[in-house]
Amino acid sequence: MALDQSALLEVLDALKVADVGDRVRTAAETIYQALIEAELTDTIGAALHERTDVRTAQRNGHRTRTLSTTAGDLELRIPKLVSLFQPAVPAAQGPGCVGADAELASR
Repeated sequence: MALDQSALLEVLDALKVADVGDRVRTAAETIYQALIEAELTDTIGAALHERTDVRTAQRNGHRTRTLSTTAGDLELRIPKLVSLFQPAVPAAQGPGCVGADAELASR
């Protein structure tokens, strides 16, 4: 799922006032979140609020997980489904997943 115009503007505003470390963390968090949402859309066959005949599941809220990276701790919203969904991002596999950078680099 691509970020819409207003979401991109919010991210840019946050990046303008943040120091370098926060900029990297915010950018990483935004990228990870977009990847998770894109993976979910591909998994269920429909975007958020989209009605299709090929939909395989329904979204059912989010759960918050912390992903520890070299950029800092990222707070990610992992989508819940009526059926089971485990994104490739290690944050969904347990709170405070340490060493996520190395695991993702090996994929």
